[in-house]
Amino acid sequence: MNRIIVGTSLTSLFSDMSHETATAMLPLFVATLVGGPIAAAAPIGLIEGASDGASSAIKSYSGYWTDKTGKRTSIMYLGYALTGFLIPAIGFAISWFQILALRVAGWMGRGARGPPRDALMSESVTPKTRGKAFGFQRAFDTIGATIGIALAYLLVPRLPLPSIFFLTVIPGIASVVVVVTLVRARTRSARPEQPSFQAAVKGLSPRFKLFLVGVGLFGMVNFSNTIFNLRALEILAPSLGQTSAAELAFLLLLVLNVVYAASSYPAGFLADRVPKRYLLASGYVIFGLACFASVFEVPSISILLAIFVLGGLSTGIVDAVEGSYTAEFLESSQRGVGYGVLQTVNGVGDFVSSALIGVLISFVSPAFGFGSFAVLSGAAAVVLLALTRPLQGGGLAHVLNQ
Repeated sequence: MNRIIVGTSLTSLFSDMSHETATAMLPLFVATLVGGPIAAAAPIGLIEGASDGASSAIKSYSGYWTDKTGKRTSIMYLGYALTGFLIPAIGFAISWFQILALRVAGWMGRGARGPPRDALMSESVTPKTRGKAFGFQRAFDTIGATIGIALAYLLVPRLPLPSIFFLTVIPGIASVVVVVTLVRARTRSARPEQPSFQAAVKGLSPRFKLFLVGVGLFGMVNFSNTIFNLRALEILAPSLGQTSAAELAFLLLLVLNVVYAASSYPAGFLADRVPKRYLLASGYVIFGLACFASVFEVPSISILLAIFVLGGLSTGIVDAVEGSYTAEFLESSQRGVGYGVLQTVNGVGDFVSSALIGVLISFVSPAFGFGSFAVLSGAAAVVLLALTRPLQGGGLAHVLNQ
């Protein structure tokens, strides 16, 4: 535990409190604008996917820049400020196209801050405690998200949706104040001899690139948890009405984030003691089970609860383990660009998965969409395990290193 870990954790808490309040309301807000949950599936998928895609477009260069200049914090400050002020502005939107533009711009700030933050965290602790450090930060991140969703649940019946978006600027400002006040780091030596961006990416280790293949395959099916929320709203609305269905969907999303927060630190703790590849693959499989449970159309609370519990557990494991596992493949001088490339791969996958699941739900059928993604999640786990075999095992990484 140190000032950097505590500072990034508290900053994440306030930032997620802000933008997750907005994200929790997004399906209901878009459904109100376009005429119902089914009609909202494609716009929501596009908003989530385009936001993650735009975020991914900036992550790799953000990581490269932080390695080249030796600066870790300045771009973090800017990123938290962009997210903190642009997401609340969604309250001014009168069409889903305007929501798309504001969400994309806000998520670019979110993408830019990620690689320098993760690189800074990985350098501030010992290799033996990285799992716990990332798990601790992810837990605080998710506690903020949980508070945000709880606020959405409490405020939606009492205030107009735009007003609630405007209120999210308060924790957004708090996140900026905390990161500027607490997260200070000594500037590393600039690296004018640093190779070009393309050369820096090319110079990443073969083992890391194989790891990225498995991560990327899972990313292409790991859609936003907002889709689970929209699914619950779709299933519950016919019997409960849209307002009551939205309130119950908020509670289920709250359960997901409680499970996410509760599982992040234990997953990180366990990652310091068992092979990370198996733990990460288990997160992929658990997400596949959540997709499989989403195939069912009946408004069963037990099935819906299982979906959100599995979704939270999967996210907790993947987020905590992936960050600490990545450091094992990277030299210290490559951490920024390495984390940037990782997050870019994840962002591209998020764009594909969220956009595709939205299209499949709207134009084919929810059962086909969720069923296909369940199968592909299991396949991604198999690929990850095959490509990250230890070098002593004579796997593909061993061949490439020869």
